[in-house]
Amino acid sequence: MMSKLLFILALCLPVAAFAQPAPVTVFAASSLRGALDEVVASYAAAVSLSFGGSGTMARQISAGAPADLVILANPIWMDWLAKNGPPTKADPVDLLSNALVLIAPASSTTKPDPANLAASLGTERIAMGQRDAVPAGIYAREWLQTTGQWDALVPHLAETDNVRSALALVARGETPLGVVYATDALAEPKVRVVYEVPAAQHSPITYPAAAFTDAGHAFLTHLQSPDSRAIFARYGFAPVFP
Repeated sequence: MMSKLLFILALCLPVAAFAQPAPVTVFAASSLRGALDEVVASYAAAVSLSFGGSGTMARQISAGAPADLVILANPIWMDWLAKNGPPTKADPVDLLSNALVLIAPASSTTKPDPANLAASLGTERIAMGQRDAVPAGIYAREWLQTTGQWDALVPHLAETDNVRSALALVARGETPLGVVYATDALAEPKVRVVYEVPAAQHSPITYPAAAFTDAGHAFLTHLQSPDSRAIFARYGFAPVFP
């Protein structure tokens, strides 16, 4: 009887192993840290996460860095990667959306004028992602250009290579103001939101994702599941896929 049971188990093992998702390497925008960490915990296979600025990651993948899936924070960099990177399994999917906010240290009492930030700053600086490479910085520049403040603020910029670094500058009190995503502000108790930037004053903030391998495609499907949607929503992200 025991030998018969072992024989049956031996037949089933390859099927079970075949059903398990393959390990996956994911390059993701820094602003997804935390939410994506939790989503990974519910996945049935090992997931290696590499967070960074969207422009940096796009260039790394284009240069040959191994990635099964990439999630960027701006369609401009996804379009660039589509032209300069490896082929994808399917067209990129707009996975999530976000909003832009102006923040200050939680301990501060500053009440900046969002229409005249240069006057509010005085000789201080404002933290934001790099204006030409980091998506949050690109959106911030669009907002400031739309409101006619950009030229006056250029000498006051403290630009960083990803949005979480800009968040950290404000959290540590090294700059009195910063422009980050709403989800970043939600994740950091040492900052407070002093202004919500109107969505009409910058390009739509979306997170396109693209899979380069079958393993990446399987994980992308998991990211679009109801359970993953619920996790992203808790962190302040809104889904934009059907």
